[in-house]
Amino acid sequence: MTSDDQHPQPKKAATAHRRGGEDGKGIALFVIASCQLMVVLDITIVNIALPHIQTALGFSTTNLSWVVNAYTLTFGGLLLLGGRTGDILGRRRVFVFGVLLFGLASLLGGLSQSSWHLLAARALQGVGGAIASPTALSLITTTFDEGPERNRAFAVFSGVSATGGAIGLLAGGVLVEWLDWRWVFFVNVPIALLIAFLTPRHVKESARHPGRFDLAGALTATLGMVALVYGFIRAAREGWGDSWTLGSFAAALVLLSCFVLVERRSRQPITPLHLLADRNRAGTYGIMLCLAAAIFGMFFFLTLFVQTVLGFSPLRAGLAFLPVSAVIPVLAGITARLMPRFGPKPFMMLGSVCLAAGLSWLTQVDVHSTYPGGILGPMLVLSAGMGMLFVSLTLTALAGIAPREAGAGSGLLNTMQQIGGSLGLSILVTVFGTASRDEAGRQLPAFLAQADPAEKARFARTGLLPPPWGHQVLTSGVSAGFVVAALFAAVAFLIAVLVIRVRPADLARLKGGPPLGG
Repeated sequence: MTSDDQHPQPKKAATAHRRGGEDGKGIALFVIASCQLMVVLDITIVNIALPHIQTALGFSTTNLSWVVNAYTLTFGGLLLLGGRTGDILGRRRVFVFGVLLFGLASLLGGLSQSSWHLLAARALQGVGGAIASPTALSLITTTFDEGPERNRAFAVFSGVSATGGAIGLLAGGVLVEWLDWRWVFFVNVPIALLIAFLTPRHVKESARHPGRFDLAGALTATLGMVALVYGFIRAAREGWGDSWTLGSFAAALVLLSCFVLVERRSRQPITPLHLLADRNRAGTYGIMLCLAAAIFGMFFFLTLFVQTVLGFSPLRAGLAFLPVSAVIPVLAGITARLMPRFGPKPFMMLGSVCLAAGLSWLTQVDVHSTYPGGILGPMLVLSAGMGMLFVSLTLTALAGIAPREAGAGSGLLNTMQQIGGSLGLSILVTVFGTASRDEAGRQLPAFLAQADPAEKARFARTGLLPPPWGHQVLTSGVSAGFVVAALFAAVAFLIAVLVIRVRPADLARLKGGPPLGG
């Protein structure tokens, strides 16, 4: 740390004040939100490029899933450590380091000439994202004054987090169709450099909180979450009775139990467990887990459906998700303005209802569905729910946390989102696979009776039914997946009703006060 960081000079402070103000805070918010968009966007931007990556680098179908999983596992597994690192070393410096690491990993990914090279780059991207994302969120608490100003900043941040997946699908379609698959990685490099350039000029460094790293806690938490995520991902591919699946769940149980024991005894835990003792905060984390589980599956299945059944090109598939990007920020802004009057609970309840309604509507898709008639309406409804949920959850989860623990709190919130999405998607894919296999068994006699010899030979070689039989199989699996996604949303609603007890008056007493509901 430089002497300037420790003891800012009056001249520099005055200059920063003149350059800062509302304009400076606007740029700071732009920087923080851009980082979050880059990190969240990368979860989905690669999806549309996967067939091109498979052809270029010679992935098998099974190994191709690790292009996504390598990022998901490291990102979700290291988020807690990333948040704690910012608390100890200073959030701005850690933020810049994470952004630059993410940019470097993106460059290496775009330059990949082999499958292992790309997987290593994707894992390194996840590390960079795990460092940058929680510190970005906690920087809002140190940059913006509590009240309407911070609420507006959280609304922007939450809107970016919620729309990043849809924007990633659109950007992926544009880059793959107009340029090359490598550009889904190269596009991050100039963004990362711009963020690293602007951050020291417009974002204040947070106070450093002396302490030491809880390495035992970090290790058990990271390995435990990686094992848990891997267990569900493995189950989606190999089944619940697979020995590696069962072994992963057993390892996750042991490691996460050890994590709890370590944290209870640690003087400076990576995750202060008293954050979970607050019923409102614990409920918020549970709702975020369910929300992410539902929306990750939504993006996955809708992308699959519109490209395979509706025949959309990558670019057109990306454009199909633009309504999501338009609705979420509008509802996020409205929620942020109304929350001081009504409190977060009504928005959590209404948002969960909208999410469940939209996903339930999507269970009705079939081979005759059209985008305007069967997809657009449900997307608008569930997007409204997402906008309300992300803002209310973010504010409630971080409200009342001591400044020295803001990184840990934001890291845990991000972890719930990422791990929830990973686990939820794996569960939904398992349901999808079971329903698809059952439907394939029903469609097979009609296929054998009507198909020509070439189609039968292709089926014997690939095991895949061609259209229209294959479309029916896919649609049946997608519909089943949406049923489970709607159940996740229903659980979120129950948590909001039964657990959350935040009143509007609590929001007015947050500054310097005890944790919500404490």
